[in-house]
Amino acid sequence: MATRFLLAVSVVVLLIESRVATMFSARLIHRFSDEVEAVRAAKSGGVSVSWPERKTMEYYKFLLRSDLERQKVMLGSKYQFLFPSEGSKTMSFGNDYGWLHYTWIDIGTPNVSFLVALDAGSDLLWVPCECVQCAPLSASYYGSLLCSFIYGASIMQDRGLNQYSPSGSRTSKNLSCSHRLCEASPHCGGPKQPCPYTINYHSENTSSTGLLIEDILHLSSGSDDGSKSSVQAPVIIGCGMRQTGGYLDGVAPDGLMGLGFGEISVPSFLAKAGFVRNSFSLCFNDDDSGRIFFGDQGLATQQSTLFLPLDGIYETYIVGVEACCIGSSCIKQSSFRALVDSGASFTFLPDESYRNIVNEFDRQVNATRFSFEGYPWEYCYKSRSKELSKNPSVMLKFAHNSSFVVHNPVFLVYGYQWSCWILFSHTANIWRYWNPWTRRKNFHAENFMTGYRMVFDRENMKLGWSHSNCQDLTDGEKMHFSPPPKEGPSNPLPTNEQQRTPSGQTITPAVAGRAPSNPSAAPTQLILSQFCLVKFLPLMLLLLLLLKLPSTS
Repeated sequence: MATRFLLAVSVVVLLIESRVATMFSARLIHRFSDEVEAVRAAKSGGVSVSWPERKTMEYYKFLLRSDLERQKVMLGSKYQFLFPSEGSKTMSFGNDYGWLHYTWIDIGTPNVSFLVALDAGSDLLWVPCECVQCAPLSASYYGSLLCSFIYGASIMQDRGLNQYSPSGSRTSKNLSCSHRLCEASPHCGGPKQPCPYTINYHSENTSSTGLLIEDILHLSSGSDDGSKSSVQAPVIIGCGMRQTGGYLDGVAPDGLMGLGFGEISVPSFLAKAGFVRNSFSLCFNDDDSGRIFFGDQGLATQQSTLFLPLDGIYETYIVGVEACCIGSSCIKQSSFRALVDSGASFTFLPDESYRNIVNEFDRQVNATRFSFEGYPWEYCYKSRSKELSKNPSVMLKFAHNSSFVVHNPVFLVYGYQWSCWILFSHTANIWRYWNPWTRRKNFHAENFMTGYRMVFDRENMKLGWSHSNCQDLTDGEKMHFSPPPKEGPSNPLPTNEQQRTPSGQTITPAVAGRAPSNPSAAPTQLILSQFCLVKFLPLMLLLLLLLKLPSTS
């Protein structure tokens, strides 16, 4: 009996040792460790990362701030959506004002109103401030603004344009050069000096220069039940002291609101503070009016396509157009990348795609082609009004069978005996080929964005769209938001590609384990488990045989 007992114990020991030999382990790395800091510095081109020294008071404050931001993501946003305190309405005033859409916002305490242009292609919100060189601000100077109407009411309401004064706001304070969002800190005289900024825009010789200020942006909240409340959101504002180029000729005379990916943009501040989800929507109607909502993630039934990074970084809203279809014909070699930009004035297509698309459109159009002398547009058509509905349809195709049908790829030019169609000219300030060296400029037409609710979902890194007549989302009966996902947390943490350093570089978070990205990884683990069972089988049989042997004692 003793012999049999010793043999059984030996077998059990072998089983345990074999099991221990097949265990897996992973090394835990803290996301703010020296190793991760080195990775971040390497990904930022060797630029050192300004992390506090471990176990110092500043280090623990850094950890606490990270925990609080993480809780905001996990607990969800405070409001379903937000919009400017003076209303969600936007308006375009035509060529004299750059074909941009404008909306009223209130800044500071007491609040001062500004009619700012909306620009998804830049980040900073700036307004004229302590002007050295600014556009005229008298309402009488902008006559067409006074006679422009939104739903029967003038957007100007006989109001003049304003100039921001930081000293006149009780809630304003200078952003110091030591602030992590001060990109001009190397050019500062000292860490406590006000942070300067200079932004050069795509338009020739157009820029804004001044100082960065922290102040309050006044907003209103809304939800499906129609309830509203006032919200004061801290943001960074550009005190625009000197403007150049188009900003002196009537484009954005009262300031501009950047809606881009940058940390300094209004959507980024609102999402990071936990006010709303990291998304916003723009909608534009046939009458040149529209809407803007922060936090709007669109309808569950909307179509969408993923944003694409540029050199591994998400800096602008770029999407990949796989093909363009004219009528029932999808054109070969018509794929391109497009920058979705509400602040661009013209459409740009790569030369090859442009030629293929317009040639097919021209082939299908049943109208006489001509061009305006002295103007660059090549494809115009004489057509009577009864022929307007006969133009071929235009559709952009994206990955995963998503498609974007252009409601009106041409627009009418009045004042001639015949109506003129101009193909693929200025496309509602939204689609622009991403290549700053090979751009093809065309005239403006609100034909791509019109009739759509465009959702810039930065949380899920995708552009969404659905047909809309741009209703007020504060009326819960007219338009509902998409329901939360049925599976997984309602507020997922950002994906690896969404996490950015203050310098704008992406970084993979430090984790103890990660789901296998290789499709064969899971089957490999299953094979290992089956191998272990085969390995244990002889030992188990030996143990069973010993237990069945008759006792000799």
